Amino acid sequence: MMNKTLLSILTIACLLFLSCSDDDDFSQINDDQEITDPTEEEPITIDLSENFGNEVSRNFIGQIVDANQNPIPDVAIEIADITTTTDDNGVFILNEASVYENFAYIKASKPGYINGSRALIPTEGINHIRIMLLEKNIAATIESGTSSVVTNENGASVEFDGNFINDETEETYTGNIKVSFHYLNPEDSNMTSQMPGMLYAANADNEERMLQTFGMLAVELEGENGEKLNLAETSGATIRVPLSSALSANAPVTIPLWYFDEDKGYWIEEGEATLQGNEYVGTVNHFSFWNCDIPAEAVNYCLTLENEEGETLANTVVSITSATYGTTYGATNESGEVCGLVPIGENLSLEVYSSYYNSDCNEIFFTTEIGSFSQDTEETLSIEVPDELEVSVTASILNCDAALLSEGYVIIRTGIYSFHTIYIENGELSSSFLLCNENYSIELEAINTNSLESSGNLSYTLTEGNNDLGSISACETELEEFINYTIDDEEFLITEEIIANYGDNFLTIQGYNGQAFLYLEGILAQELTGSYNSVPFPINAIGFSFVEGPLTTDEYTNITFEVTSFGQVGQYIDIEFSGDYLDWSGNPHTIVGTVHVLRDE
Repeated sequence: MMNKTLLSILTIACLLFLSCSDDDDFSQINDDQEITDPTEEEPITIDLSENFGNEVSRNFIGQIVDANQNPIPDVAIEIADITTTTDDNGVFILNEASVYENFAYIKASKPGYINGSRALIPTEGINHIRIMLLEKNIAATIESGTSSVVTNENGASVEFDGNFINDETEETYTGNIKVSFHYLNPEDSNMTSQMPGMLYAANADNEERMLQTFGMLAVELEGENGEKLNLAETSGATIRVPLSSALSANAPVTIPLWYFDEDKGYWIEEGEATLQGNEYVGTVNHFSFWNCDIPAEAVNYCLTLENEEGETLANTVVSITSATYGTTYGATNESGEVCGLVPIGENLSLEVYSSYYNSDCNEIFFTTEIGSFSQDTEETLSIEVPDELEVSVTASILNCDAALLSEGYVIIRTGIYSFHTIYIENGELSSSFLLCNENYSIELEAINTNSLESSGNLSYTLTEGNNDLGSISACETELEEFINYTIDDEEFLITEEIIANYGDNFLTIQGYNGQAFLYLEGILAQELTGSYNSVPFPINAIGFSFVEGPLTTDEYTNITFEVTSFGQVGQYIDIEFSGDYLDWSGNPHTIVGTVHVLRDE
């Protein structure tokens, strides 16, 4: 889990900094709601879309989980006019979605859960989304026509006057009402995954603002037959939102109230709450997510993070701190970029962390001041990264036909709740991240999004720098045996006509697929498994000789072999190899490969 220092920073997050459904089921909001300003003759129409920029095409991958971090399958996902559903891992992929330069809005819905969503400033790379859906917990069942108070386990409460309507027909409702009720605590590290949209809002004057939250409520009302209910037009409800002790020092006596508009994808100011003891108390006239927030003027900030060699730092956690508005965090995408909102005119500090989310050893290893901003800004920052933290993995992901996977994804887990979801196209896995895990241990799973077949969970121990994992089959029907290798950038796979014989410490393996030919022979040590070096033909010492078409020569062959398993006849021999060699024309080549073959003799 994330260390306490990082948790205390992140759970007091006030801003939103991101890379990283159906219509509202429980609110009565019109797209062009008008708010009357007593100083204006004409009502104000709330609409921030003119700030979103031009329409652009962007790509998204995301995961939907429940409160226990378990993936939720069959969640309906909507981005603009494109829809899909999550798979068994709770993962979805949506490519070429039409969004805006400065605003993308993703909705997630499933029966039994309160609608969830995420809004962000999309980057040109793959945009990573994570949403934690809240269950429709029945906190209480109340009766229409009677005033009642519903309190949840955190001390938040709602007082109803008893007047309700059917949200669709707007007719008066009489009968029992099931109340689903959640309080979102700013001290909870899951809050940014649970809350809808992002902390981006329109105030009562239709000005865009970023928000510092002091607590949220989600309330949903349902009739006896599943009807969606809301408060009657002339009705009101009193909400009480507990004040987090971590925020009490900066808590104002009065604070604006904001509701989340599921159609627009952002918060809208409506009313205010007053601090009474250790809770904010206010009145609302409809139900959605409600939020107690201090607003701030903001600009868009996009950061590309690099190491000293100019290589982008992907999947890297950063935080930005303002003395006035607190700390927020995000993670860079595969292009090393992260974008979000920062407050205008505030001196800001940037911190970079030594591992991905929720890692036991996660610590700040780099801090710098990034100044204050008065306009939208894009910048690149080069930082010094300890060599032992930088890890990368490459692999070829195959389908059940042993061909490169056209589309899918890979999940790399580096801790209980710490993982990267990586989009795969044309079978290429290439990802980097910071890893402070002393054992460099990971679990990897490759998934074919077309057939929904998986490689299963595979365990690897990585080393500092690049780790080539060879070929990974995203196929529940495993190939019986194969020889897979890559020469320079060209991949070869042999699955038939493979022979593997062993006797008197001498091993020969050969395979041919009509185009590719590979032959290995070796003298093995007594323990059989272990590391071996190249030796020349004719072989007369412990080690391996190697022939591949085009043929290698003895002038220069520098290939290492790792025999990881050596079974009896009918069982598997597994070998990984990599290195350099010259062909007969004297041209150098780099090779990396995997042997997984049944022993014939």
